Amino acid sequence: MPRAVCLVSGGLDSAVCLAVARKEGYDCHALSFDYGQRHRIELEAARRVSTHLGASEHLVMPLNLRAFGGSALTAELTVPKGRSHDDISTGIPVTYVPARNTIFLSLAIAWAEVLAAENIFIGVNAIDYSGYPDCRPEFIAAFEEMANLATKAGVEGATTLRIRTPLIKKTKSEIVRMGHELGVDFSLTHSCYDPDSEGRACGECDSCLLRRRGFAEAGLPDPAVHQP
Repeated sequence: MPRAVCLVSGGLDSAVCLAVARKEGYDCHALSFDYGQRHRIELEAARRVSTHLGASEHLVMPLNLRAFGGSALTAELTVPKGRSHDDISTGIPVTYVPARNTIFLSLAIAWAEVLAAENIFIGVNAIDYSGYPDCRPEFIAAFEEMANLATKAGVEGATTLRIRTPLIKKTKSEIVRMGHELGVDFSLTHSCYDPDSEGRACGECDSCLLRRRGFAEAGLPDPAVHQP
């Protein structure tokens, strides 16, 4: 089986992305990051999802992006709640973590080179998302070009690295339906940016609202456990 590195956050999108890679026949090596995020509970979800979907291994890499701060996910800033869909789709919110996907993908290509894996899967989305610049097709295309210029495997022609983004042009409801068809157990996932001490979703942050809308439009129940 060809190998692939799959970025797995524990959220809905990354779970579906991993399921797509498995369906395509890849031996998936799941990669998550403990980067000082407010919602660190997502790492437990990432472990559950990786096991459920048959990843051959799951690596959690420690980083300390909290040392930089600059985001409501890595600093003592307020997570926005109750925003409209138009507001969510406009501008770059305070939950954006500076250069996060650039950092994550850089480490993913390093592991891919060691594994002799040509494909890296990431569940970025440019339709129903919170305006993050590192989720756009232009970013992914530029990063893929850079990856093949920056690695020994790419320069010597041993492998051509591909950044695979199977969800990038799909709505959240389409992603939910796809995951349902692939047998993803969404009860194992975690999407909330501001969960309580028991890991229950707030139901009002951008991520919760996008998830809730996706399930509603897909006509499927969301198994996420919310705060009372």
